[in-house]
Amino acid sequence: MSAISYRRVMLKLGGEALAGPQGYGIDPDRAAQVAAKIRSLSDLDVEVAVVLGAGNIWRGQIGLTHGMERATADHMGMLATVINALALADALERLGMVPRVQTAIEMRAVSEPYIRLRAIRHLEKGRVLILGAGTGNPYFTTDTAAALRAMEIDADLLIKATKVDGVYAEDPLVNPQAQRFDHLTYIDALNLGIKVLDSTAISLCMDNHLPIVVVDLWQPEALQHAIMGEPVGTIISA
Repeated sequence: MSAISYRRVMLKLGGEALAGPQGYGIDPDRAAQVAAKIRSLSDLDVEVAVVLGAGNIWRGQIGLTHGMERATADHMGMLATVINALALADALERLGMVPRVQTAIEMRAVSEPYIRLRAIRHLEKGRVLILGAGTGNPYFTTDTAAALRAMEIDADLLIKATKVDGVYAEDPLVNPQAQRFDHLTYIDALNLGIKVLDSTAISLCMDNHLPIVVVDLWQPEALQHAIMGEPVGTIISA
């Protein structure tokens, strides 16, 4: 097996990763599959932090189309990410792992408040760190939250795990012949306006020289290949 290239990683997952075939809600079996993939990284002595989206529970855009205030819609989304974080933590515990949930909005009955040094300590002790409630501020996506927290915990790599195997010039579901990129610079990704990550997250990674790898979460051993620095998905770097 190849040597590990990245010892501390930030794993960004969409909320849909926990949804079943219906595409919404939380499927315990799917949560268990995601937990097993995270465990495969921990078994390689990689420190793993996770940020989850909430698209399986709530999409703020739906509220906006009905006249809801953006801040209200975003706060609802933040709370939904905490539900996903607790579900993933439970799945990890059932695999014998030790997760810790921290949230940007304090809710001490169910999670720890996000404290940077405590978060790093959890990682150093081999615990899986699950970060909920985004940045705690409206107008910021969970992609941006993942990039921000990755900087704060000194992550070596940001992995965006989706349902496609990289970044394409067009939607591969619409155009099966769409070009897939093996590598993009940060500037290229920004100029292309890629949909898999928002521009704020990409800019933050660019300013702090944090590489990004976009992979298919469900491709066998894709996460392992990513942390070994092997060719998989699309890498976005300088």
